Amino acid sequence: MLSVGLTGGIGAGKSEVSRLLASYGAVVIDADRIAREVVEPGTLGLAAVVDAFGPAILTPEGSLDRPALGAVVFADPERLATLNAIVHPLVGARSQELEGAAGPDAIVVHDVPLLTENGLAPRYDLVVVVDADPATQLGRLVELRGMTESEARARMAAQATREQRRAIADLVIDNDGSREELERQVREVWAELGRRAAPAPGADGSA
Repeated sequence: MLSVGLTGGIGAGKSEVSRLLASYGAVVIDADRIAREVVEPGTLGLAAVVDAFGPAILTPEGSLDRPALGAVVFADPERLATLNAIVHPLVGARSQELEGAAGPDAIVVHDVPLLTENGLAPRYDLVVVVDADPATQLGRLVELRGMTESEARARMAAQATREQRRAIADLVIDNDGSREELERQVREVWAELGRRAAPAPGADGSA
């Protein structure tokens, strides 16, 4: 098994790279999706969040009110750290469970937005970073996601810098060009992952 960390700044195109890798045969484990699953109604994760932040962070239906929780934690680093201390271990445990079920020959891609920020690079056999010029990121966030320019800049500033992400990368996908160019690079990365996942000659005891 080859364990790959995939990350990139907001608006860089990481989600599209993740989708392409899955279409080529990667087992993709999406940290954001798991983070939502571990605090669904009835989970121990949601119970722990309510214990820490009170019932005001629930909707009338009993699910997590994400905007209400966000208003609490993103204005207070200590409370954000409390939330992360609850959710991150649950996400990590579920990710490992899914990886373990993938099979010995799988190429497992962990789609982790905050991989750089949380110092997670050592967990993986290699790290792939989807990179884009900050001006490209800004344009995508405004044009495609409907953010104001100030909102987009604030979201970008809250993440690791471009230089910090590239510093931990084993492979970089530059996504400032066309969709065709992106697909070409992702195919090349997939081929490289296949080469790295293949057993070395003689690893199985044969010549």
